[in-house]
Amino acid sequence: MFSFALWLTAVLLMAGGNLLSAGATAGGLPARPNILFIASDDLRPELGCYGNMIIKSPNIDRLARNGMVFNRAYCQQAVCSPSRSSLLTGTRPDTTKVWDLQTHFRKALPEVITLPQNFKNQGYFTQGMGKIYHHGYDDPASWSVPTTFPRSPHGYEPARVDPDAVSAKPAKRGPPIGRPDVPDNALHDGQLADMAITALRGMKAKSQPFFLAVGFIKPHLPFISPKKYWDLYDPAKIPLAPNPFLPKGAPDYAILPGGELRSYAGVPAGRHLPDDYARQLKHGYFAAVSYMDAQVGRVLAELERLGLRDNTIVILWGDHGWKLGEHDAWTKHSNVENDTWAPMLISVPGMTNAGQHTDALVEFVDIYPTLAELAGLPLPKHLEGTSFKPLLNDPQRPWKTAAFSQYPRQAGKRGLMGYTMRTDRYRFTRWVGRSDHAKVDAVELYDEQTDPQENTNIANDPANEVLVKKLTAQWQAGWRGAVPK
Repeated sequence: MFSFALWLTAVLLMAGGNLLSAGATAGGLPARPNILFIASDDLRPELGCYGNMIIKSPNIDRLARNGMVFNRAYCQQAVCSPSRSSLLTGTRPDTTKVWDLQTHFRKALPEVITLPQNFKNQGYFTQGMGKIYHHGYDDPASWSVPTTFPRSPHGYEPARVDPDAVSAKPAKRGPPIGRPDVPDNALHDGQLADMAITALRGMKAKSQPFFLAVGFIKPHLPFISPKKYWDLYDPAKIPLAPNPFLPKGAPDYAILPGGELRSYAGVPAGRHLPDDYARQLKHGYFAAVSYMDAQVGRVLAELERLGLRDNTIVILWGDHGWKLGEHDAWTKHSNVENDTWAPMLISVPGMTNAGQHTDALVEFVDIYPTLAELAGLPLPKHLEGTSFKPLLNDPQRPWKTAAFSQYPRQAGKRGLMGYTMRTDRYRFTRWVGRSDHAKVDAVELYDEQTDPQENTNIANDPANEVLVKKLTAQWQAGWRGAVPK
């Protein structure tokens, strides 16, 4: 009997990708759950589950009802490669040394064990498709098989242009908006959903658990989606940004107008875009969100049809936020709330708090330790985040005191790094020298309670001198000082 029990335990562990087992701290979670890791590019928390009543996002909203929504999740740097490198290594930009779109994290961290690589090393079949790492900077060590990409050039073609590049040069791309009357899989994200569905069917037959990463590119520029998603929206009901002006008292380099958008054809000259054109851009963005949402729905439906849903953790995240005219600017590339705040949802089989939201401050570096802990994997010592697994059981418990992001700037001859700290009430940013953090070029302070749009920098108000000193001390303590006890 004893030998048979040992044999049966071994069999169950090897078949853990498709069999349920006991011992779930989150309420029935299998011992070796599958992971469906869904990324979206440039997706701000502009979804129904985040309270937006205009956006049509029924599939992500359904996932939210079966999982937990993180109301205050923050990326480590608001541009694709630094954000994704940070998330997938579990380290911050100053550790990856990735602050731009050219540097690969393995230059500074040649031996780092990435999130999917950790799963692969523990017996998982890992596969990435679409945009997981930044285009052109994939990481073969992370995957059991090479990364695959859809064939469609619609949206953008990574081999030809860098979609995140900030350029003041004449446009080399087509228009930023498009609504072709084509089926979903005529474009990139529809083709990616087809690929993910095919991959899931193959993984169903495997004896090992899987980590499947699916990287959708929408709603990234250009806002090209099938016409039926454009038709979901009445342009008269699409509101413009409530604050189309720069923050009062902020340094002039804090928020740039959005050179990435200006690299597309037909964008009006000048910083401020006419209202009718701004509304068209928002219309295109909303349509792209709905198109991406539909593809997420297709993948989740196949997961359920295959009988894999009860043994699969699903996490969905957007790599950073995006400005839609706020601060008279577009795209990302700054430290403001619009850019650093991003959507994140997780659904864990058997979780007892499904459908709830948490206001806990979490960071994208926390995703790695969380997924590893939920799957019972070892945590590498290099990790700089904190598992938010405890929040799944108690979403209102005390948590981190701050989330940290950053963004580099070249201000004339001054090479600066803007380090920003988001606390429960404040956003506090210090612009310091890249090589000498003791040289402070500017300070920003916004009261998120009274000024949630971050329209007025109150750092230089004498009445806030004590507050600034207190936040400076907290900023100097760094992210380690914000870890929950």
